[in-house]
Amino acid sequence: MAVHILEDDPGVSDSLLMLFKNLGLEATAYPDAESFFETAKPVKDDTIIVDLLLPGISGATVIGWLKTLKEPPRIVAISGQAQSAIDRQLKDVGPVELIRKPLSIQMLSTLV
Repeated sequence: MAVHILEDDPGVSDSLLMLFKNLGLEATAYPDAESFFETAKPVKDDTIIVDLLLPGISGATVIGWLKTLKEPPRIVAISGQAQSAIDRQLKDVGPVELIRKPLSIQMLSTLV
């Protein structure tokens, strides 16, 4: 199992990387969807953490693509936006697990 983190805020992505690596997991962070698409090949046992407000390709677009895979990985959206903004972004991709920012270690450790 690997954890892929799509987050453009270096402070958040570094914190997530440290947390998951300290839990003994393989974890990689990507500053945008484009770098994730270029290098990662997610499998069904992976967890993909996607910030909804990514530069370039949106987090909702990434989630929609991941859901089309034959065996999709676990997908977790993260966002600090108002619920109405989150709902608008995710309306075309269907239900997805969501964790609100600010993130807590307790919340994140339940992902694995």
